[in-house]
Amino acid sequence: MVKRPLGVTLISYFYLFGACVLILTAIFFDADANPIGIAARFGLPHFPERIMRILVGLASLIMAYGYKNLKTWGFWLMIGHSALFGVISLFLSLAHNEKIFTGNLAWSIIILVYTIYAKRYFISP
Repeated sequence: MVKRPLGVTLISYFYLFGACVLILTAIFFDADANPIGIAARFGLPHFPERIMRILVGLASLIMAYGYKNLKTWGFWLMIGHSALFGVISLFLSLAHNEKIFTGNLAWSIIILVYTIYAKRYFISP
């Protein structure tokens, strides 16, 4: 059995926590409180924000589970997720000139680089 690296564990728990927060805020708080919602970030400004938050949260839970358990599909979902959110954050950063989007871009790059570095734990020969 392959020992899970600390970085994979920390990233997994971060995404599990974030997914739970996203789902809970969709249910218990005003989902439209942010001027740029999750749906708009995906290019779907007319899609219901609550539903989008729940869908993204559920997708993140599945991705984090696979990543945490060193599944090959978890590796590829994290790569795709980081690349997608990195590109979205780049465009939002250029369009709105807000530091939060630049921070999200930096986070996506860090996760992408680390995940590629840790590839050997996910894909066995």
